[in-house]
Amino acid sequence: MHSQAPAARAYDYAKARACRLSTAGYGGRHDRDRHQDRASAGPGRRRALGRPRSTTWAGVMTDVIFLPGAITPAEVGYRPLLDLLPGVNALLKDLEIYATDRPAPDYSVDDEIRGIDAVADQAGLRQFHLYGHSAGAACALAYAAAHPQRVLSLALNEPATDFTPADRADPGSQEIDATTALPAPASVAAFMRAVVAPGVTPPVPPAGPPPPWMANRPAALPALAQALRQYRLDPAAYAAFTRPVLFTFGSLTNPRWRAMRDRLQAYFPAFTSQEFEGLHHLNTSHQAEPDRTAKILMNFWHTEHAG
Repeated sequence: MHSQAPAARAYDYAKARACRLSTAGYGGRHDRDRHQDRASAGPGRRRALGRPRSTTWAGVMTDVIFLPGAITPAEVGYRPLLDLLPGVNALLKDLEIYATDRPAPDYSVDDEIRGIDAVADQAGLRQFHLYGHSAGAACALAYAAAHPQRVLSLALNEPATDFTPADRADPGSQEIDATTALPAPASVAAFMRAVVAPGVTPPVPPAGPPPPWMANRPAALPALAQALRQYRLDPAAYAAFTRPVLFTFGSLTNPRWRAMRDRLQAYFPAFTSQEFEGLHHLNTSHQAEPDRTAKILMNFWHTEHAG
């Protein structure tokens, strides 16, 4: 049912700021310095930042692995949301492609799947909930298809792809993919236009130097995009996933994500969606509307079917 309501440094930092990181306390120099050591250690070095098991929701502790998009580290991107999730043991899992300064020549989505397994095993989790945005959401889809027995629920915010032939053939997907072949800075402007709906003005890149974690993004983003394009899975695996699936998207995002919503709804047996009015891929729900997103997620994770 429905509820109504990448590759140059300039774009990378623009997207992070466009997602309203400044309102989450990232815009100031003090906050940037406070996170420099952890960020420069290499987002994605197969680490997960667990939050204290201090409170519970309705007496239940909820284990959730959060996967970020291709640009912003999980610790930064999900900060506005985490304090609004009582009783949630949040494991912030950065993408495996950032485990080294430059991506391995044979990097693939399978590396991301193995990385999620490793984090869950290290935390002693037999089962857990998954939440992902963009590239992280695509990896979450791939993981749920490969290891459905471990995933209690799947929450997806505008996945970079759903790995279906229909998505690869979607004009919106092809437009976004084509931007990666352009030289910078043309690719930057083209990508930002492509991920929003026609007529929507993308955010203006901010002035100032990029944060330290931006250093390995330019080399990794083309490899990530290629890995996502090349990965294949049988959509029948989606139909076999009987746990709850939540799909969120913005009303001003590229129409491909509305089409993806409709397509995934036909595959997953227990599917629901939420549309965020006025938001898009560069201004996402967990950044722009963390309070509403937190309420939706808490209700979703604690339905009688979600674990």
